[in-house]
Formats: sequence, C-alpha cells, structure tokens
Amino acid sequence: MRALYLVKNGKAEKALALKEADIPEVGPSEIRIKSEAFGLNFADVMARLGLYPDAPKKPAILGYDVVGSVDAINSDVDTDLKEGDRVIALTRFGGYGEYVSTDYRGVVKINDDMPPVIATALATQGGTAYYMAHELVNIFEGDHVLVHAAAGGVGSLLCQMAKAKGAIVIGTAGSAEKLEYLKSIGVDYSINYRSKKFEKEIGAILKKADVKGLDIVFDAIGGSSVRKGLKLLNSGGRIILFGASAMTSAKNVFSKIGVGLGFGIFHPIALLDPSKSMIAVNMLRIADDKPEIINRVLKGAIALYEEGVIQPKEGGLYPIEDFAKAHSNLEMRKTMGKLAIKW
Repeated sequence: MRALYLVKNGKAEKALALKEADIPEVGPSEIRIKSEAFGLNFADVMARLGLYPDAPKKPAILGYDVVGSVDAINSDVDTDLKEGDRVIALTRFGGYGEYVSTDYRGVVKINDDMPPVIATALATQGGTAYYMAHELVNIFEGDHVLVHAAAGGVGSLLCQMAKAKGAIVIGTAGSAEKLEYLKSIGVDYSINYRSKKFEKEIGAILKKADVKGLDIVFDAIGGSSVRKGLKLLNSGGRIILFGASAMTSAKNVFSKIGVGLGFGIFHPIALLDPSKSMIAVNMLRIADDKPEIINRVLKGAIALYEEGVIQPKEGGLYPIEDFAKAHSNLEMRKTMGKLAIKW
C-alpha cells in the first residue's frame, strides 16, 4: 500500500514523503479499514513542526481519521459491522495510509452517500466537539459562550451545538471571510482577533447585556488567550482547553517559552474563590483509556448531523499528490472547516 510518512520536521514539502508500506495486520480488538480519504487535523501540523509530544517516532505515518470500507475484522471483535460496510474511523496514528487498523470502538457505520470531507469532519472534529459540548459541560439557554478559532473544524461545530442549545455565542476568527461564515451559522457576535483585542470587545458585549462574565470558553489557541479567557468568566464559568495552536507561530525557543508563560500560573485557590473551572482535553488519552466514550461521541455527532443540527464546513478535498499544499494551507490558516486528502 501507499502511505504518507513524516520523515523529518519542517515545511510540508520536505517533511512528508509518499512511500510504499506493508498493509497493517489486524490486531486484537481491531478492524482494518481500506481508506478512500483521510482527514487533516491541526495536531498533524504540530507533529510535523516537532511541537506535538504525542507524535510517534519518525519515520511515522500520522493521521487520526479516515473514511472508507471495512476490510477485515479480528475474530475477537463483537460488532454488527461487516466487511464492505462504509465507515468513519478514528485512528491512533496510521490514518495517512491506504489501509489502517484501529480499535473497533473507534469505527462507526455511515451512509454510502456521505461526502468524504463531511465524514472525516464528523470523526475527529465532530467527536471532539460533541465530547466537550455534550459530555464535559452543560450548555443552557441564555449562556454566554466564547469559541476561539470559531471558523475551524471543531470551533464551527461547537458554535452550532451551542446555538442549538439556545446559547449566545461569541466567535473569534482571523479574516473578514471567516467572520461572514460565522454569521451564516448563527454566531451572535464575531470578532476579528487580528485587528481587535477580543477581551475588550467581549467586555463591551457583556456590559451591554448586563452580565458579569462568560459562562463557557472553548480555547484551542493557548498562550495568553487562556489567561484572558479565565478573567472573562463569570462565577461558575468554565474554560475548556483543547489545543495550543499559538505555538505554531512561535519562531524560536524564546518565543515558545513566551507562549507557555502566557498561559499564566494558576493555583487551585485562584479558581476556588471565584468558583471557576478549567478543563483540559486530549482525545488521544480518552481513546487510550476510555474507548467506549469514543464510540458514543462518534454516534452522537453523526446523529446531530443526520438531524440537521450541525453541518461541518467542507474546507477542501485534495488529491494525494497535493498533500503538501493541503498541509501548508492548514498551517497558514488559509482554510475554513475540514480538509481531507483522497487516495
């Protein structure tokens, strides 16, 4: 089979290489998928740049989500799936290959007519957003919810899920085009973080609404945005951290340290007294230790899509020959929504 390998850290055109590889075995509790397309995620960019601690040792086949058909099922797996079923699958790396084996609980059947970009979006982005917005926190009607990187794959789905629950949603993005997209999916207030200080804009919004602070912040940026978001929380507010994309703009070790220090230094008392909460999310750890949750959130995201509650944004479906372009576009934040690469 063919597979896209991470061979070194750096720019996409030099760090990634298309090579031949062995078709993976079907291990205990695993299903093998013949992939038609695989999704790109910002964690892939972080891994390529050498900024992702969980990345496998090079040379490595990255990839967290695929859409394809069931090719083989280990005899110890108790499942209703059968060979030939079209599925989405979450993978513990290996998704950048034409075949991938993964835990059966990360594999869920989908309709044959679901577009591949939508399918891969419902896997990593949909599952992540569902876990945060439906399992980690309760969102109530009238809650003020801030979503950073709101035009991205996870962010846009978080916005839609929060709006479906009746929340007042504030989204940040980095271009006029992305702000228009946020309005189209029902976001109440859209802020260009490149031209305005989001904390000041949100302060004015909250003052006008006569509320003391935000109820929930979803932050995939990291750095100083976390410290600022924490200050914006009302009593009982929660900030959910699920990424650190600010690290990709750090030019050297000193700027990386600066981003790290930007998070702030927190003591439990600083959260206890104002009754605020901080929750961190690493879906790899959830998949490793509680795979049944992965199965549940995948099915939940698919159900919301089929009910018309959420609509993932299709950022683009690239041929395998354009893998470097796709990776670079994601890194430079030139895209909105999910990117996928087809075999």
